[in-house]
Amino acid sequence: MATVAAIDSKIEQVAPARRTASIARIEIFDKFESAAAIWRVFEGADRIATPYQRYDFLAAWQRQVGKHLGLRPCIVVAYDETDAAVALLPLVIERAFGMSIACYAGGKHVTFNMPLWCPDFARRATIDTMQELACLIAAHDPTIDALALMRQPQSWSGVPNPMALLPGQPSVNDCPVLKIEPKATAAKFISHSLRRRLNHKERKLHANSGYRHTIARTSDDTRRLLDAFFAIKPVRLAIQGLPNVFAEPGNEQFLRETADVGLAANRPLIELHALECDSEVISVFAGVADNQRFSMMFNTYTLSANAKYSPGLVLIRHIIDHYAARGFTSLDLGIGADDYKLLFCKQREAVFDSFLALTLRGRAAAAWLSLEAHCKRAVKRSALLTRAALSVRRILRFQ
Repeated sequence: MATVAAIDSKIEQVAPARRTASIARIEIFDKFESAAAIWRVFEGADRIATPYQRYDFLAAWQRQVGKHLGLRPCIVVAYDETDAAVALLPLVIERAFGMSIACYAGGKHVTFNMPLWCPDFARRATIDTMQELACLIAAHDPTIDALALMRQPQSWSGVPNPMALLPGQPSVNDCPVLKIEPKATAAKFISHSLRRRLNHKERKLHANSGYRHTIARTSDDTRRLLDAFFAIKPVRLAIQGLPNVFAEPGNEQFLRETADVGLAANRPLIELHALECDSEVISVFAGVADNQRFSMMFNTYTLSANAKYSPGLVLIRHIIDHYAARGFTSLDLGIGADDYKLLFCKQREAVFDSFLALTLRGRAAAAWLSLEAHCKRAVKRSALLTRAALSVRRILRFQ
């Protein structure tokens, strides 16, 4: 039988060594700060992780948002038989259906969720490896009833995500993505016809005094651009009949905090792009980036007459050209098949969810979450059902 040993605030579960890629033990940290040192090692060049799983990004989210929601950190670190750390799962535990559900940290601010992996281990992992991980988590904390692991990519930077070996289902939305071939001509990633249309629109915007494409480099830049975003976005959402999620407690503070992190080292956690002129910020797009991919987080555009010149699309063209020039190989505008995304991002990237019961009563929660996600996906794939859902949302909003 496996033995369990308590060491300070950490609990280790020891499992038999296996010939294939295996997990010999896990540690679980109940504070982000306690996991910081090993987490930063996982952010090194020899690890696989999306930029959404950086320590500073998720620790700030937990301070500003997760703590307010009553979410409890559950940072899982897995070790192989040589006692090398091979995976880090940045989880938090929430209460739902009267049960404890572990999910990825970051909430809706995170487009892609996945563990941080040692790439060699990720390539050698099998379904037995991943089942072993789930069993060790369940043995470590019997109070966790289920795992709700959503919006996971099948791979990252060419390395398969071992979480895909566990039972799963397609996420509510796929992610349109733009693949950029090395040294590709501009026409390869934005067609001549689309460029001509956007150049024509931008000539109209150039009539504004001081018109420019800005990339935030200083705290003054981030403050100015976010001030504009938080003034414009609530109005845009209201026009669409959507709730202002950015007004929920902690969300604005989280974005303002993380937008300043890394500026001095020219490695910002959030990269802010804007079109602006002397009189206003015309459009704002923000996202995260590693050295290969830019992924959009949030955006908005002006309420003024400049809106008729499609400043959001013009800014996307600037963003694509910027990252292509830096040698990036892909770019996405976020999950979901909005028309403006499909203008630029022609390929679809599969994203999946896993709802896994760890206890007997957790089976009900996992089954319900799975069914709910299936229904949402069905609605998203039906224009009629989508319109009906939006109509109901608008009616309920104004009750």
